Amino acid sequence: MDVLNYPFDNGYILKKRKSIKREILSDGTDRIKKKIAVLGGSTTSDIVSVLELFLLNEGIEPEFYECEYAQYWQDVMFENPELLKFSPDIVYIHTSSRNITEKISVKQSACEIEQKLNEQYRHFEVMWDKIKALFGAVIIQNNFELPYYRLLGNKDASDIHGLTNFICRLNMKLYGYSERNENFFINDINYLSASYGLDKWSEPKWWYMYKYCLCLDAVPELCFNISNIIKSIMGKNKKAFALDLDNTLWGGVVGDDGVDGIVIGKETAEAEAYYEFQEYIRAHRDIGVLLTVASKNDEENALAGLNHPDGALKPEDFISVKANWEPKNINIQNIADEIGLLPESFVFVDDNPAEREIVSAQLGVKAPRIGQVDSYIKTLDKNGFFEVTSISMDDLKRNEMYETNAKRNRQKSMFESYEDYLLSLEMNAVIRDFEPVDIQRITQLTNKSNQFNLTTKRFTLSQMEELYKSSGYIRLCGRLTDKFGDNGIVSVVIGKINGESLDIILWLMSCRVLKRDMEYAMLDTLVKNAAQRGIKKLKGYYYPTAKNKMVRTLYSDFGFEKIYEDSEKNTVWSLDINGYGEKNKVITVKE
Repeated sequence: MDVLNYPFDNGYILKKRKSIKREILSDGTDRIKKKIAVLGGSTTSDIVSVLELFLLNEGIEPEFYECEYAQYWQDVMFENPELLKFSPDIVYIHTSSRNITEKISVKQSACEIEQKLNEQYRHFEVMWDKIKALFGAVIIQNNFELPYYRLLGNKDASDIHGLTNFICRLNMKLYGYSERNENFFINDINYLSASYGLDKWSEPKWWYMYKYCLCLDAVPELCFNISNIIKSIMGKNKKAFALDLDNTLWGGVVGDDGVDGIVIGKETAEAEAYYEFQEYIRAHRDIGVLLTVASKNDEENALAGLNHPDGALKPEDFISVKANWEPKNINIQNIADEIGLLPESFVFVDDNPAEREIVSAQLGVKAPRIGQVDSYIKTLDKNGFFEVTSISMDDLKRNEMYETNAKRNRQKSMFESYEDYLLSLEMNAVIRDFEPVDIQRITQLTNKSNQFNLTTKRFTLSQMEELYKSSGYIRLCGRLTDKFGDNGIVSVVIGKINGESLDIILWLMSCRVLKRDMEYAMLDTLVKNAAQRGIKKLKGYYYPTAKNKMVRTLYSDFGFEKIYEDSEKNTVWSLDINGYGEKNKVITVKE
């Protein structure tokens, strides 16, 4: 919903939140349901109602528990029965500098202040540890904004007696805890308040009158930031840029002005703005974001512009360059098909509002209102399309993986038989039980995979860690390599043992390896592992969504028998594994 994309109108969102919610819910989207406990050190009612809007807009349907005013610590430490019964998936702790209880003064020694710092940190640490023990939930914790006054003036930051100094060091302790605990995330209100304007953010009247630790108008900014963290955890991030060229990556029109006439480099203010924007875009490759071009241009001119000696981006930085006179929505759809992504995984960046409107309407692609070149970076960055909550080795290698996938697709045309083509790839798979080092990547896959995902069951990291420890499941993860490179972990199957039957509660595969017969290799290994555990029957489940139609016949293709179907087309399938014959013919499998 466009009113919830940055830049948004805070006042409009606060005023129209009920009608916005009704409009969002009327779209019929299938949403992930999550229980979120909001534990506040100040008033949180408006935060809950606005956060709900941003989460619904990202395909997440929240159910909230909200603590009584300033009871965030007591609810956890004294085990509030209502919170225990609620059993949240995510705990958001909305505290601020107003909740710093240790008081410091210039009369205290460095040793006394250090003790107070440790005591203040410990107040929060014991609570986080208790939340982990009680719920195994994801924790999102505000850091602390700077004080709205400086008793020592400029020295407040550098002197150990200054409150600014104390808060900065307390924040560093929070960051250390975050580095040591994978299910713990910082909601950076220190940055948000600075960006918004600390004087406005911390205007004292909101605290004195309503016990709000921030001004009401800033609530949408806060909630949007929290929603970006949650949607990233739930695998709702975007995966790729589709970029226009003329007046987007450089100033001017390369076909009219020539390569020498486009504006890029460091000679003028405008040229430097475009150059810095190209640097910003290129840096996304390092966090696994795919770069593509969708431009109305002659390909020769487009490539010449990308080869400009003063540009930061070069043709080799892009997975795909579509420079032609086709409609841009068609080009983006073709790019998505070629690399195996859904169009909605893209962020379309174009200076032309008409092009943005067409692409957004036709494909459901995010197409932000980027304004003038000096606001491009700010607009894209504040939208949080690619919010980072974890970085795996597969993330770092994603561009390389998709580049090698393009090579595989080009080789396909050389073979008359598709099986011969698959054999030519010299594929090798390692299919085995989960290992601790793989848990983060496996959890990522469960939250990101939508097309080849039969049940679309989602897991948090803590839930996956608990499942890993249980003997009541058969777990398989599959890694696929071929002569072009390593695709990483691409498939996950989880079956729950139920006597002599195995209920397949999760079966998913990365879009990178579709139509490579990896599903047959996984099935062969699953049957083998099940037989070793005395299991005689596999039961599979297919729950249709708007995105997973491609696997609706998977169990039928496997030879399963459909034993149940309800009015919503949810189906249950069964396979007797006695006499099962292996189906994979093209992948060499190791365990």
